[in-house]
Amino acid sequence: MADIKRLLSLPVREKETFFLWGARQTGKSTLLRSAYPEARWVDMLKAETFRRYSTNPEYLREELEQSGEKFVVIDEIQKVPALLDEVQWLHENRRIQFALCGSSARKLKRGHGNLLGGRGARFELFGLSARELGRDFDLHRMLNHGTLPRIYLTETPGRLLNAYVSEYLKEEVMAEGLVRHLPPFSNFLNAAALSDTEQVNYTNIARELGVSRETVSGYFGILEDTLIGHLVPSYRKRPKRRVVSADRFYFSDVGVANFLARRGKVVPGSELYGKAFENWVFHELRCYDSYRERFAGFSYWRLSSGIEVDFVINDLECAIECKSAAVVTDKHLKGLRELAKDYPKIKRRILIAQEPHSRRTPDGIEILNIESFLDELWEGKLF
Repeated sequence: MADIKRLLSLPVREKETFFLWGARQTGKSTLLRSAYPEARWVDMLKAETFRRYSTNPEYLREELEQSGEKFVVIDEIQKVPALLDEVQWLHENRRIQFALCGSSARKLKRGHGNLLGGRGARFELFGLSARELGRDFDLHRMLNHGTLPRIYLTETPGRLLNAYVSEYLKEEVMAEGLVRHLPPFSNFLNAAALSDTEQVNYTNIARELGVSRETVSGYFGILEDTLIGHLVPSYRKRPKRRVVSADRFYFSDVGVANFLARRGKVVPGSELYGKAFENWVFHELRCYDSYRERFAGFSYWRLSSGIEVDFVINDLECAIECKSAAVVTDKHLKGLRELAKDYPKIKRRILIAQEPHSRRTPDGIEILNIESFLDELWEGKLF
């Protein structure tokens, strides 16, 4: 992992206080240590550090005023929300800059934690992108292992994925008091994994788990706040035909989704491989959007008849369909063609597939292979 250059650019240490969010094991601490090797480090995962500052958050101010240090990294800041009041005071009155790192802002938001009144910029680190791996990128490996650095690089992903899920439940969910009872949420994770890349039916999941619809909705909120998953709304502007309104859900890491859904090894040509492929495309889109600060809006389009397009970017700036097939046929293009009937002014229609060469259909649909998709994306040509 030390040889992998991450694409997220962090601020110069003397210039800015910021938050760095990211799901567990995306590499936040490694990135910060590499970017700021001389910074004072406050690690809330250490029991003695956690006890010290949770009991007496003012100790941070006293220590920094005495030491004169001007840049501090606080890891897992969400564990001690009260410390943010001291951070704001030190930032405003002593011009000390902070890198505030964490895997969830949920506890801060729900506890009305001080998020520095908008003074702290927000960055997010995702799992590995194909562009970060360069020549070492292996699509089949990523669709099976996922994007978390340690798990992508291992030869035994199942063992580490099991540990990851257990650690998430124990440290992120239960220890932070995000749910009252862990077993129902643990069962929910398995049900949510079956919804990966699909529309979310809160009522059906609630019936299956024996809980309320509101509880299931709250559980999905926890996945979003802990950066484990992301809900994508449907595109419903100026509809000419009846469209679906339900959100679609994506796990942030396809390896975690595979493990929770008990998919086993996904193989080319299978339905599960296609779902994993779509999840990966969305991962790449979000990495680019965040790291290049495009702040794009992502949605999907689906008619009540079932015809759909996987991703609509911004207000029809680009529409993307994902197919893991090695040969694209007319049936794969149906969604993009139907979308153009309702929205003829759409700028670009793209189908991402595993064909060996990119091409354009007579009616203007661009079929991009993996290499062309990644080049167009990271060169800023898609949005």
